[in-house]
Amino acid sequence: MSEPGRRLAILTVSDAGSRGERADASGDAVSEIMAALGYQEAERAMVPDEVDRITAALTGWCDSGRIDVVLTTGGTGLGPRDVTPEATRAVLDIEVPGIPEAIRVGTAAHTRMAMLSRAAAGLRSGCLVVNLPGSPAGVREALEVVGPVIGHAIDIASGGGRHHPR
Repeated sequence: MSEPGRRLAILTVSDAGSRGERADASGDAVSEIMAALGYQEAERAMVPDEVDRITAALTGWCDSGRIDVVLTTGGTGLGPRDVTPEATRAVLDIEVPGIPEAIRVGTAAHTRMAMLSRAAAGLRSGCLVVNLPGSPAGVREALEVVGPVIGHAIDIASGGGRHHPR
C-alpha cells in the first residue's frame, strides 16, 4: 500500500488515441490499479508517438515538484513509431533498469511477447518514471509485478526510505 497523498501522472502514448480514434483503456487501467494502491491521480494526458510531445509531458510533470510517479503506457514495442523508451531515457537523471527488467521477466508467463518490450524507468527531479505496455492486460500484469515497490522507490529517491535487507 502507498502512503496517502502520493501523486500520480498518467501519460498514454498513442497516435490513434491522441486523434480521438480510440479510448484510453490502458490509461484507465493504470488509474484504477494505482487508485487501489492509494495513489491520487493528479495529471493525465494522451499524446501521439512523438518524442518532443512525450519529453515535454515528462519534464513538465517531473520538474513541477507536484508529481511523485509518472506511469506511461504505450510505445514500448518494436514498431517504427514506438519511441516512448527513447523519449523517457532522454529526460532521466538516473535510469533504474531493474524495474523494466522485472516487468519483462514477471509478465513473460502471461505472454512470451514481453521479451520484445524496450521499456525504460528511472528518476527525473526525484520523480519516478516507468514505461508500461500499451494494453490494459499488459498494464495489469506489469503493475502486479512493480506496483508494490513503487512507493518504496519513491521513498528511497526522496531520501526518506530505508533499504530493506531482502
